[in-house]
Amino acid sequence: MLALSRKKNEAIIINNNVEVTILEVKGDQVKVGITAPKDVPIYRKEVYLQIQEANKEAVSADGMEALKTLLG
Repeated sequence: MLALSRKKNEAIIINNNVEVTILEVKGDQVKVGITAPKDVPIYRKEVYLQIQEANKEAVSADGMEALKTLLG
């Protein structure tokens, strides 16, 4: 993990096309702005993990149905 220090209105660039800017710092909260191409998905980590879990469950359920169909 790369750890960087940034102040309000300072930014970092990721992969030449994603910019992360510190918008506000209040106590222990930091508000960030992200500028990226529309084809780059951006999620809060907890939402991303929920999506991954839902995808695993869907594949597992579909896989079981397909297996049942094959086995008759």
